[in-house]
Amino acid sequence: MTTPVYRTPTAPLDARVRDLLSRMTLREKAGQLNQRMYGWDAYRRTPDGRFALTDALRAETERFAGLGALYGLLRADAWSGVEHGTGPGADDSAELADLVQRHVLDSSRLGIPALFVEEVPHGHMALDGTVLPVNLAVGAGWDPGLHERAAAHAAAELRARGGHVALVPALDIAGDPRWGRTEECFGEDPHLAARLTEALVRGMQGAPAEYFAADRAPVVLKHFAGQGATVGGRNSAESALGLRELHEIHLPAARSGIRAGAAAVMAAYNEVDYLPCAGNRALLTGILRESWGFDGLVMADGLAVDRLARITGDKISAGALALRSGVDLSLWDEGFTHLEEAVERGLVEESVLDAAVARVLRLKFRLGLFEQPYTRRTPLPGGGRELSTALARRCVTLLHDRAGLLPIGPAVRRIAVLGTHASTTAHQLGDYTAPQRPGTGATVLDALRALAPPGVLIHQGETAADLAVLVLGGSSARSADAEFDANGAARTAVAEMTCGEGVDLAGLRLPADQRALFDAVTATGTPTVVVLVQGRPHAVPELAERAGALLTAWYPGPWGGEAIAEVLLGHTEPTGRLPVSVPRSAAQLPVHYNHKDTEYGGYADESAEPQFAFGHGLSYTSFAYGPPRLSGHTVEVDITNTGGRPGRTVAQLYIRRLRTPVWPRTLELRAFQGVDLAPGERRAVTFHLDAAELAQVGPDLTTAVLPGTLEIRVADSSRAALAAVPALLRVEG
Repeated sequence: MTTPVYRTPTAPLDARVRDLLSRMTLREKAGQLNQRMYGWDAYRRTPDGRFALTDALRAETERFAGLGALYGLLRADAWSGVEHGTGPGADDSAELADLVQRHVLDSSRLGIPALFVEEVPHGHMALDGTVLPVNLAVGAGWDPGLHERAAAHAAAELRARGGHVALVPALDIAGDPRWGRTEECFGEDPHLAARLTEALVRGMQGAPAEYFAADRAPVVLKHFAGQGATVGGRNSAESALGLRELHEIHLPAARSGIRAGAAAVMAAYNEVDYLPCAGNRALLTGILRESWGFDGLVMADGLAVDRLARITGDKISAGALALRSGVDLSLWDEGFTHLEEAVERGLVEESVLDAAVARVLRLKFRLGLFEQPYTRRTPLPGGGRELSTALARRCVTLLHDRAGLLPIGPAVRRIAVLGTHASTTAHQLGDYTAPQRPGTGATVLDALRALAPPGVLIHQGETAADLAVLVLGGSSARSADAEFDANGAARTAVAEMTCGEGVDLAGLRLPADQRALFDAVTATGTPTVVVLVQGRPHAVPELAERAGALLTAWYPGPWGGEAIAEVLLGHTEPTGRLPVSVPRSAAQLPVHYNHKDTEYGGYADESAEPQFAFGHGLSYTSFAYGPPRLSGHTVEVDITNTGGRPGRTVAQLYIRRLRTPVWPRTLELRAFQGVDLAPGERRAVTFHLDAAELAQVGPDLTTAVLPGTLEIRVADSSRAALAAVPALLRVEG
């Protein structure tokens, strides 16, 4: 018997896809586009500790003569109810994945394997997975190279445990810190987000190639597009997003990720000018495929297709609308389960269905699943803790040290460590985190005790001390008594949960009990260092004014306490820089640095300026920036360490458009470099501005280099850039 083309590994990939597609029934095609099940409903633990498949999985595979994709087979958290003892751990994840895959293949007439799609927001969201700092912490590190290495590790963990595809937040821009998902953003700036998104894609997928290596994973970048622009910082609310704002702020990261080779994107929940992203053909087909040439997969966010029934009238036509608009793979929706009927009724052409199926099949071929459907039994990669800690060290940001308390000096012999965040790792982890085994990670309290010099007394509580370290902030820790929506968002915040998906805030002040603790400690006259562990920038004017020193570490991961203690004690330097502007109050919002260059007036009762500006962050030394020198499109600036300690500064290049065909923004970040300097060392730092850095969105919404005059400013923050000596660059179109 002749081997079918699709079963021939040496055949061209496109030929294999065409051959397989030609053999499929309409029912089988529709099945490939469905991702209906919650993966944790596909198995149960037996009394002897092994895994057994459920009737729900058997019914799903029978319905579509196979299975297109399965979401969250290895997921563990309060929503899924999976925990240690009931879910797959590091030792048996591959066994479960292979058990499910074997059943899928047995159920498929043509032997089509399933895609196992997993959450990898800051490490694989599975039991025993390495937890990394959240995206906002990564943004504070301004270090794409380190992020790329961490992403590669996460991909290798995912594949070694039987997962195939990684869902990773990268594209949302943090425009309103009241939004509970701010922690999933790299920051408020499109250029910073674009550079980190590129690094993410390179790390997880490797160099662009037709086939993925066994330790690399295709990425689904989410969310496309503009989800961070909802009104009032409310999750999934309406947006007041114009097309120019969309193109200038919310699309650059996606475009950079796609240029880096991203395999897929996820259509967001929000709407753009009254068109929900999952049903927005202008976005998913016009921009993404026709303008950018993207040939990868588009997945809908959870239940987003069914929401389109509000427009179309029923879920069958909602599925047809999403498919026509450019969605290839659904997530938990009913609408896509009726695609066979939608084609038969003429709601969508079979050729449109075929195009989507081809993209799903192509990804399966690129993963090598037809030749190797089962997990390669390779050891889990090592070095996860070291990478997580390195990212945590990079993100710790010193906001001020007005009292000169840091690093903690030899005269300090008694340190009081206070605040509920000081003695638990749960508040360091962020949302979308699997349950951790007891003893995983390091708290600030334990790390200070381990790292402090001999003879220094570290105690917890309000007793006499030379210095108080007060650890405050927010928490995205979920518990089993929380209520969840059908898409996993928190419906009610419980315990100390103040951040995460579904936990949006109207105000940005710290909780009342934390403010009372700060007042009580400072009332004693004890010099006080405040450390903020948080998933969004809180408004903390009292800490800015009355704390002796103030740091933020965002959600730095399990070993973030160790990184914080190292910075406090001076074992490492604070190197973080703010990826977002920190407001004085929620009433000021928005306060992002790159607002339009208008008469930005203040308020009668409060300043309109942020408490701390985008890009801000101090070191234990000082730096001096010289004026920029231009040679063509090359910019050179001298930077000197003028202090007595080695340190790292992040040189940030901003442009300010003076003459331009459209109304300009006050500043635009266009390049950055981390620069490590010894005391007294001076170095000339060079930036090369190519078309991508000089381009802007023109009157016709196309991005190109337009004629005009620019100021080039290089400084260590956006606020400092406004006062920096500029160089003029005239650009020809």
